[in-house]
Amino acid sequence: MVVQRKRGQRIRSKDRKGGIELLLAETVPSLGEQGAIVRVKPGYARNYLVPMGLATIATEANKKMVESHRKRQDEAVVARRKDLKALGEKIKNYSVTLEANATEEGQLYGSIVAVDVSKAMVTAGYPVNPTNVKMEGPIKALGMYTIPIELDQSVKTEVKVWVVPAASIK
Repeated sequence: MVVQRKRGQRIRSKDRKGGIELLLAETVPSLGEQGAIVRVKPGYARNYLVPMGLATIATEANKKMVESHRKRQDEAVVARRKDLKALGEKIKNYSVTLEANATEEGQLYGSIVAVDVSKAMVTAGYPVNPTNVKMEGPIKALGMYTIPIELDQSVKTEVKVWVVPAASIK
């Protein structure tokens, strides 16, 4: 379709919607998340996105397939979040006891960090990674501490940690 002429040149109008509609197979920075339908220029689609396997043409069959996949993923996320909330309730009612070598004043020779709390919880049957344990800093004294645990962005709980002196054999 010829829109106007400039000094004998033909200028074609662009697609009214702004390019080719693609379905992203992978997350592309500054373009969209996996499964999103985006419009891009034909050259970008033809020369980069499609050959690299980052996108495919958004046909009706592909759109339906992505929508059903998205529903299954959403259901899985809801089920996982429900399981994490149940685990969070169990963790809230649990307390961890850690033994550490300490001076008579109660100062630890070392320190208790997130990895130590995580190991104790895994040993007790609670699958908590060190990255889930949100300590402000290492524990350096005997006592009772309340440590936040973040299982997911929306599932947060706390665990009580008792740091007691290690039994020494004399």
